[in-house]
Amino acid sequence: MTRPTVRELGEGRLLLDLDFRDTEGLVAAYLVPEDEGYALIETGPSTCREALLGGIARAGVDPTEVRHVFVTHIHLDHAGGMGAVVGAFPRATFYAHASGVPHLVDPTRLIASARRAWGPAADPLWGPIVPVPSARVVALSGGERFPVRGGELSVLATPGHARHHLAFFDSAIRGIFTGDGAGVRLEHSARLRPAVPPPDLDLEQLFASVEAMRRTDPRVVLFSHFGPSPDGAADLAGYRTVVEAWRDVALAAARERAEPEFVAGRLKEFDSSTFESAAPSDRESLVSGYELAALGFLRYFETRGLLGRDAR
Repeated sequence: MTRPTVRELGEGRLLLDLDFRDTEGLVAAYLVPEDEGYALIETGPSTCREALLGGIARAGVDPTEVRHVFVTHIHLDHAGGMGAVVGAFPRATFYAHASGVPHLVDPTRLIASARRAWGPAADPLWGPIVPVPSARVVALSGGERFPVRGGELSVLATPGHARHHLAFFDSAIRGIFTGDGAGVRLEHSARLRPAVPPPDLDLEQLFASVEAMRRTDPRVVLFSHFGPSPDGAADLAGYRTVVEAWRDVALAAARERAEPEFVAGRLKEFDSSTFESAAPSDRESLVSGYELAALGFLRYFETRGLLGRDAR
């Protein structure tokens, strides 16, 4: 593990690089100052526990000062480590979407899903998925507000990427923490990549959620993958078009051959031809792979009846 990276974002807000997969710039967590203590947004997976705690220490924050821990959704790269850090933050209350909380308290299905998707690689990739004590976690549904230094943190329900997805708007910096709800935008990349995984991808809800985030009129857009965008407003405005382009490629491929590997290959070919001056990045695939997108689209097409004999 590299030395934890901490970056100032202004007004006391901090970005922590969680060094996911021993790679910088893939998964971010954020510290937001409160009048007394701090709020943490995202925990990352258990494999990032030491990087998270090391980053908090390097920021000069005592773990007892962390009072609120929020996750945008319960996918393992965002919240898989929540149970593993509960003991490290003895004064904190933990928050997630109401439909995700039961799976944090009893992660049996999360563990099964991870092992089904990644096989033997699941444990070294995500680490142990530890239950969160029910007394420590509070359910959110959107609309809640929490005071932070200089303003408030507003909770937005942003389903689509997943039904348990939330975004958080920090009024003090006019910043929106998007999780995966507006895709992946790694630093130094020209691309905004769709984040469209199974099992409950819903494109109609996703597009509506992006509009809800745009209505906050953010000055800065903060991605979990990764960091503040150099032009977040344009990213939010253009995300629907980016996703629709991938959807159309995936649907055409699926109607030819509804196999994940085939659809993923067509998506990669599309990316290569679209960004001729910059080949698709292996780093982006570490957090938003073509195979996962293919599985997400195939399930979405199947549940909408778009692959049947009469769907053309």
